[in-house]
Amino acid sequence: MKLRILKCHGSDNDFILIDETIEKNHIRDAHRAELAKTLCDREMGIGADGVLFHLPSESADCGMRMFNPDGSEAEMCGNGLRCIGRYALEKSARDRVSVETMKSILSVTKESRLFDGVETFQAEIGPVSLAPGSLPMIADAETFIDGRIAGLSDTLRFTALSVPNPHIIAIVDEVDEDLVERYGRAANDLPVFPKGVNISFVELLDSDKIFVATYERGVGVTYSCGTGMSAAAYACALRDLVDGGKPISVYNRGGIVECDVSNKEGPILLKGNATFVFEATIEVRWDCTSMELPYEKRIRQHEIDAYGNLREYAKSIIGK
Repeated sequence: MKLRILKCHGSDNDFILIDETIEKNHIRDAHRAELAKTLCDREMGIGADGVLFHLPSESADCGMRMFNPDGSEAEMCGNGLRCIGRYALEKSARDRVSVETMKSILSVTKESRLFDGVETFQAEIGPVSLAPGSLPMIADAETFIDGRIAGLSDTLRFTALSVPNPHIIAIVDEVDEDLVERYGRAANDLPVFPKGVNISFVELLDSDKIFVATYERGVGVTYSCGTGMSAAAYACALRDLVDGGKPISVYNRGGIVECDVSNKEGPILLKGNATFVFEATIEVRWDCTSMELPYEKRIRQHEIDAYGNLREYAKSIIGK
């Protein structure tokens, strides 16, 4: 089976985008999980943090589904939404598109560039809920803000929210990615999170700047997580740790985004890159369990170089 794919990333959170409005790219629903496992494999596949399916929609300009490397499906993906949004915007030659996700319809708009040469887009993130049941998280209280989670840590305190995928946020003096990995794995083994959870550690840099590292359920620690950065900015503003009245610059290992959390009811507005890395036509086994290697790439070097400059700028600011 031949598939046309686009490799892309948001803040170095990388994806394989498959346009299923192209007839030859139609994927059987039963094969999506296996295809994600195959394509995301960084040794025997293309390598990515997830697969984005661009789909037709009866209620929006297009639809989006996102599958993790372990084959699980995510409720939403902020960095992926920007990539899907850019693809749909360029395909339709418009400045705004609506995208149907698992739990809501969200808009993506083209914005002025955050950095020279870097194509920039703003995506709505939501719905936002502080109710533990929305994650789901087993808790007696109506909200879980700056609390300890039994069995996870005696010292760290977390704020729980869904955007709509589940997140817990901890504020720390300095982010240690080894600890993010350790606590991420531990949190996903706890019965208090029956469907798993994403966990972010946040370092406060200024009244409008934070650094975030996230363990993504079904993936592991990634260069960045769009909903994780959005949830972190929201949680910090909720606790008055940053000035939520203006955009928050969120630094990550993959670069920088801006989060507008001024509307407490949501949606959160996530602004950042949507970089197209290469296009290719690949050959996949009929049951999606393997793909042929090698394959030819049509590389967009100018986009890669432009984002590399942004990445280096972000590192120079935060020293990480």
